[in-house]
Amino acid sequence: MRGVETRIQELRHRVFREVARMAYHTEWPVDKRIEELPYKIIPGEVGNFRNDVFLERAIIGERLRLAMGLPYRSAADPAPVSDNIEAADRAETYYTPPLINIIKFACNGCHEKRVFVTDGCQGCLAHPCVEVCPKDAVTLDRYNGRSVIDQEKCIKCGRCAEVCGYNAIIVQERPCAAACGMDAIHTDKNGKADIDYEKCVSCGMCLVNCPFGAIADKSQIFQVIRAIQSGERVYAAVAPAFVGQFGPKVTPGKLRAAMKQLGFADVFEVAVGADLCAVQEAEDFVKEVPEEIPFMGTSCCPAWSSMAKKLFPEHANCISMALTPMTLTARLIKHQHEHGKVVFIGPCAAKKLEAMRKDVRSEVDFVLTFEEMAGIFDAKHVDLETIEEDPDGVNDASTDGRNFAVSGGVAKAVVNVIKERYPDREVKVANAEGLRECRKMMTMAKAGKYNGYLLEGMACPGGCVAGAGTMQAIRKSQTAVNLYASKANHQTSTGTEHIKELDKLVD
Repeated sequence: MRGVETRIQELRHRVFREVARMAYHTEWPVDKRIEELPYKIIPGEVGNFRNDVFLERAIIGERLRLAMGLPYRSAADPAPVSDNIEAADRAETYYTPPLINIIKFACNGCHEKRVFVTDGCQGCLAHPCVEVCPKDAVTLDRYNGRSVIDQEKCIKCGRCAEVCGYNAIIVQERPCAAACGMDAIHTDKNGKADIDYEKCVSCGMCLVNCPFGAIADKSQIFQVIRAIQSGERVYAAVAPAFVGQFGPKVTPGKLRAAMKQLGFADVFEVAVGADLCAVQEAEDFVKEVPEEIPFMGTSCCPAWSSMAKKLFPEHANCISMALTPMTLTARLIKHQHEHGKVVFIGPCAAKKLEAMRKDVRSEVDFVLTFEEMAGIFDAKHVDLETIEEDPDGVNDASTDGRNFAVSGGVAKAVVNVIKERYPDREVKVANAEGLRECRKMMTMAKAGKYNGYLLEGMACPGGCVAGAGTMQAIRKSQTAVNLYASKANHQTSTGTEHIKELDKLVD
């Protein structure tokens, strides 16, 4: 739950910080240090929450491996935490699937779905729960008058819960599965959660909704730091959802100064790439809809576009082929700095997989989330709130480009470009937040309900500000992004100075 500092967030932060410290302290033997870290992070002889200090350390060990970009190992694997640690220190270490991993021995083995009666049942005379059950699964205990549900008969429809005047019957779902809009999470033979990677689009919603911290993704913290240390010119491309993520007093100028203090060559707003993306999508929409394709879906959210292509392959060509803001920004950077490396810093887990694609690898070298970046700042004791402003902290991005981070913002940016360039062209828009709603929208589009429409899909409810790598409460982020966007020098995406370079970037 973003905006609430739980034990899970604390542990994730400590893992990211320690991995960053390992990268910075080159005098430390990494294989020995990573073996020591579970004991540092989980000190003492008694477990804090699991009542088993050894289990807690084993979980931390796997979190450390994943944060180093290494594969997850099962509990049956006898190898040490440092097994194959040298693979983390290669010059070109891309994310390797699977990106999202369930640490099985951290999983609580929650029920997939169950309906049950709580102690709140009053044994009322009306007992509507009994009356509405279509399978006669609810009966009354003749001794205390309370309702009892026969789980063998129950079909989990939840009608009994809906009619209970005391809210004494609840429908309980496995949180990670309930958050998965792809229905990619099921139960394995041991009762633990398992991911069907044929369905998974790496949105990370399961990760942020697991209350046991049993799901983690891989990171490139170590590789980014080592690239900077090796003398590479590493440029940061920061997604527009950054506003407020590192503290309410952290301005773009302060963030830029802090990034440079870490050794980054320069910092670019990905909102500039969003402007370029909006213009490209606007032109494509005008040319292709409805003459070539019945509707067009936006391209910027990789989890949404991957879902649409997986589940609706016959309409895969209806998802925009425009380059994403991340890729366009990276190309812009490398157009200006040919031998530079680019690290995308944003809210999204799925961007890590987007960067793995062969056609993107040459543009984006690394991907970090805001949460991972916070661990790096902490490792170097960078105080972002008190650091002196960099006077060049703002790039030439538009209000619309910055609002890409908020649900509805992408479609609005594209529509505004069309209105400006083609004032007689009417554009109808439909948008959806969360993959379940996106699936519904695509189902309706498939049925012909959205012919001629521009469809905006966002895998995370609320937009990019709700991505798996964010730390701030979602509504607070939306407000902060809107406020920052309103201060841009121009409203629409066509006003950015880099528009003239678009043709060179998309060739």
